[in-house]
Amino acid sequence: MNRGVVPGGSVLAMAIISLTGVVALLGRFPGLAGVDLTVEAGEVVLIHGPNGAGKSTLLRVCAGLLRIESGHGQVLGHDVRSERPAIRRSVGLLGHDTALYEDLTVTENLRFWARASRVEEAQVPTALDRLGVPSRIHDVAVRHLSAGQRRRTALAAVVVRRPRLWLLDEPHAGLDAGGRDLVDALVKDASSAGATVMLASHELDRTVDLATRHLAVAGGMVVGDHGPEVDHAR
Repeated sequence: MNRGVVPGGSVLAMAIISLTGVVALLGRFPGLAGVDLTVEAGEVVLIHGPNGAGKSTLLRVCAGLLRIESGHGQVLGHDVRSERPAIRRSVGLLGHDTALYEDLTVTENLRFWARASRVEEAQVPTALDRLGVPSRIHDVAVRHLSAGQRRRTALAAVVVRRPRLWLLDEPHAGLDAGGRDLVDALVKDASSAGATVMLASHELDRTVDLATRHLAVAGGMVVGDHGPEVDHAR
């Protein structure tokens, strides 16, 4: 768990995510309408709710991509208002947009994200192999890839960064059966290694058993917070 030092030299445990009263706007409308949330190291949190509930907005705030209008909080010890670039460097986000550079090759994209996250580029081949990205496309520009190949490459870009916080938005989308099984294995491996995973998904039958905690979101607010015994039909 992330730890900080308080005055007097004692060690204080810090949550991976700590948000209080967070409001974030999408245009003029609140995407988050006052969210209070604490997530500890090693948790796998499934976020579910209807379309437009605020799931993606919550992940974008936690990734440092979206400015908050009011409230306060920290992600990995970084302030969500004033230290958003540090948050972006520290987390691994898979969103609806893959965040890959179209004109760069698969390998070049992973090398870029490795440098941005200050990790060894030597991890790139291992990450590509982990996601089953065939060697024949390693030197192909992303713009020429199929949707499934892009998704696997984007997941490999998260793996290569070795983040302490994984933020996955509908990670099974666009993948074949083998790719979907790989996502499940990645989530389990990340948690076993001590990382924290926030996973937004509509596919509850598939994802509910991956999670240690289930967060229901509606109207930009957290409306339910349950352990893994939550009803699969929710």
